[in-house]
Amino acid sequence: MRPLSGFPSGHREIEIKIAITNVTAMKRKLRTAGFSLVRRRIHEWNQLYDFPDARLRRTGDALRLRRAGNVASVTYKGKRRLTLGMKDREEIETTVSDAGAAAMVFERLGLRPTFAYEKYRTTYGRGKLAVVVDETPIGDFVEIEGDPARILRAARRLGYSDSDFITESYVELYRKRHRGDMVFKKELIR
Repeated sequence: MRPLSGFPSGHREIEIKIAITNVTAMKRKLRTAGFSLVRRRIHEWNQLYDFPDARLRRTGDALRLRRAGNVASVTYKGKRRLTLGMKDREEIETTVSDAGAAAMVFERLGLRPTFAYEKYRTTYGRGKLAVVVDETPIGDFVEIEGDPARILRAARRLGYSDSDFITESYVELYRKRHRGDMVFKKELIR
């Protein structure tokens, strides 16, 4: 079978994550630095899937189903590598009209839910940079995504250096200290 042509093949996601202590102050810094609000704070629910033999995790790949408000998406993420101290991986994402149906398709193909995580995300943009402020059960973070030179300039403009960069995923950060899923305790939902 010949591959489909005329369809986007995804892109490389290059990003850094930085732990922050004050969400309100970070949002103010972003506005002062010329970043515009792209999407107001929204709750996201993310579910990772893998085969029972964990072949995706073993190869460094990931398959995620996300619900953010009324929008659902499926994302494939390739093996992570480091580029200039930044996380760099292939990412292919598409929206789906029915998250429940997508989950059923995955399960019929033999995939199983392996890890759930949730967060509140506010999205900002400036030129070809995307910056998100994430409020998670393990702390608050800012992620900057774009090309490496722009990421470095933005991080410095916000007062951070390379030593502040985190390249681990939320899953990796969470599993260092916890078991189970990375979800808010019901009484702490903000």
